[in-house]
Amino acid sequence: MNQHKSKINVYYDGACPKCVKDRATYEKLAGKAGEDVCWIDITGREEQLRQIGIDPHKALTELHVQDENQRILSEMDAYILLMSKVPVLKPIAWLIGLPLIRPLLAKIYHWQVNRRLRRSGRL
Repeated sequence: MNQHKSKINVYYDGACPKCVKDRATYEKLAGKAGEDVCWIDITGREEQLRQIGIDPHKALTELHVQDENQRILSEMDAYILLMSKVPVLKPIAWLIGLPLIRPLLAKIYHWQVNRRLRRSGRL
């Protein structure tokens, strides 16, 4: 896997049309800030994921990000880190982190992801 030590590595499902679209939207909003993000498609990379401590099944059901210090963040923590890097998305990152909002968004997020994976026969 092509990992860049000074960048944030985002492990996303490249076989998911919505995930690919979300990546494109992020890159468009991020502009120059998006250059600090390395997008890595998890499709067919189970062994490489395990080597860096990511469960391949969890990689399908939750966004994973490796920060500049090589720590792996997942789910809402991953989204908060990713959005906090882009000025226009910082307020959303803050909102996602609020105590009442975060668990609700996590529940909705997992429901949508599981529904998508069931529909595509990958769950």
